[in-house]
Amino acid sequence: MPKDKRAGRRVRNSIVWGVVAVVVATAALVAVMIGRAASADEGPFAGAQLYVYPDSAAAKAVKTSTGDAKTAAKQLAAQPTAIWLLPERFPTATVGRTVDGIVQQAASTGRMPVFVVYGIPQRDCGNQSAGGTASADYQDWVGEIAGALKDHKVAVIMEPDAVALAPDCGNQAERMSQLKQATKQLTAAGADVYLDGGHSTWRPASEMATLLREAGIDDARGFATNVSNYNATDSELHYAAQLSELLGGKPFVIDTSRNGSGSNGDWCNPAGRTVGAEPLSVTAPHLDANLWIKAPGESDGECGGGPQAGVWWPQRASELAQGFSAW
Repeated sequence: MPKDKRAGRRVRNSIVWGVVAVVVATAALVAVMIGRAASADEGPFAGAQLYVYPDSAAAKAVKTSTGDAKTAAKQLAAQPTAIWLLPERFPTATVGRTVDGIVQQAASTGRMPVFVVYGIPQRDCGNQSAGGTASADYQDWVGEIAGALKDHKVAVIMEPDAVALAPDCGNQAERMSQLKQATKQLTAAGADVYLDGGHSTWRPASEMATLLREAGIDDARGFATNVSNYNATDSELHYAAQLSELLGGKPFVIDTSRNGSGSNGDWCNPAGRTVGAEPLSVTAPHLDANLWIKAPGESDGECGGGPQAGVWWPQRASELAQGFSAW
């Protein structure tokens, strides 16, 4: 073969192998990028340990109870449960300092706190958990929380019942605007926000999806279901999967704090209920985590013989704690 043809073949081979090398390298880079994207989409709870709040009602009850009530309080206090922020307990002037102290303590122990923001004006439409801020103060109150959360790994459950109740409270447009703005504030601070999405026996998924869009779900990490309710986990997973599909695959969290015996159809202090699956123990498509959002042992309101909403109720706490035997 002439010398110039052999040289030409060597050049062509070099080009081909060079192209192959580039393709392989590009494929490897794409694979790494996809792997990183997949890891990033595992959600905020992947590999996390949840923070146990030492000033919870259950923890305080341990110090004041005796006998079976003390045992139940101890068991409940040991579980990582969401920390509820209400303006009645933590007003605008102090909520920032309070939240900052909590996130600093959680960070020092390598654990992740979960907060519930529960201060929207006309909260609960004036029912058992009536209260909230004045309309003019709401965003300032949320802003104090957002400032304290900044640069910390936290999850926020946003205003339980507020979205599902919006059509019934007579101020839907105003409420949705408030939720949207508050969600943006918290997300901008780096929090993973879950708007409350009701539960499986409330509004149909199609209706709830429309409401969540109006409330700003596009700016949130996802949504939460079964907060402060008792519906079985399987029912909630089915409902949440439907809702997630309608919302383009949005992830969700489920409250399993008191659903160990399922629901008897009563939402307010039903008897015979038990704690459900421990936090971070359930897996399913699009499920970021099962959490204890409502604190077991705290009353739903003055119904079924209970004290005011949020007040520790030793009798119910002892009933709920019987569910630990199923673990």
